[in-house]
Amino acid sequence: MHAQLTVTPARLPEVLLTTAVVRPVFLWGAPGIGKSSLVRDFAASLGLDCVSLLGTQLAPEDLIGVPQIVDGRSRFCPPEQIARDEPYCLFLDELNAAAPDVQKAFYSLILDRRIGSYELPPGSVVIGAGNRATDQALARPMASALVNRLVHVHLRAAPGDWLAWAAGNGIHPWVVEYLTQRPDHLWSPPPKTEEPFSTPRSWHMLSDLLHSAGDPADDETVALLAYATLTPAHAGAFRAYLKVARHAFDLEAILKGDARWPAEPGDRDLLYFLAETFRARLVKDLPADKRHASAAVRQFAFRAKGLLVELAEISLEMAQLVIADDEAGHPRLPSWFLVEAARDLPRLVAARA
Repeated sequence: MHAQLTVTPARLPEVLLTTAVVRPVFLWGAPGIGKSSLVRDFAASLGLDCVSLLGTQLAPEDLIGVPQIVDGRSRFCPPEQIARDEPYCLFLDELNAAAPDVQKAFYSLILDRRIGSYELPPGSVVIGAGNRATDQALARPMASALVNRLVHVHLRAAPGDWLAWAAGNGIHPWVVEYLTQRPDHLWSPPPKTEEPFSTPRSWHMLSDLLHSAGDPADDETVALLAYATLTPAHAGAFRAYLKVARHAFDLEAILKGDARWPAEPGDRDLLYFLAETFRARLVKDLPADKRHASAAVRQFAFRAKGLLVELAEISLEMAQLVIADDEAGHPRLPSWFLVEAARDLPRLVAARA
């Protein structure tokens, strides 16, 4: 399923309030970005119980029920979990991962709001959710008949929304502080190999583990927990960030000239983290066209070029990391800044080429 438009978690309740109360909705999104919890919260906001059915664990008879003989005739009796008297939210999680015959069993429930003789109470809502085939997750092609019975909404991870939620939900301060500086690390695409990867859910898991480990957790424990839950590159950067925090290294202080790049051989992981954070700051603050740069931004760019020179004197590799292209070979930094960097430090850009 290709997403033409996506919504953030903060906007999803508004979208569901418009759609789910009148038509069944299918919520698409990558693993671990909070689809299930958002649906439960939405149901609670309407004062409805949320009944979750996991598509991968169902058989058709779990929905249709078993036949009983009543007055000499057979009648299917849907399960008590579904056949309720009061309105509720029916959440069909991993619907598109269910077997085809299970998906078919949902047809009448989704479109006609009934199974056999049982009909959902007025005021009930039906919401399905699942991952996309591109997420390296279990997902079966959804039949056109089922696709056409649903309103399709695509959810994306939004660091600002997650951080606002984290502030009031006991997320470990190290996690909040790190993702405030590196919001681009909140989510990473699922890998093709079997290894942990970063999602809002995995950061939440890391937070729980850090709380369990107690403060101050030693570096070895932090590394074990981070690499057990996050994308390896993010785990290494998180570990380095904590060293930065504990050793009073700070990018803002370096930008202001109050501190210098760490230069000791044992500080390589600190330097790597700071270089990546420096690059993220440049990507965020430098406009694509220099003509759109304010006086403050031009001053920042001038200072950044000087810091690149200083960084290259310590480690040419780390300086190259700052100006490196992305994974697809596209420049991360604006061309005008790269041209000026080449003028100030030719060997850096020559090495990049």
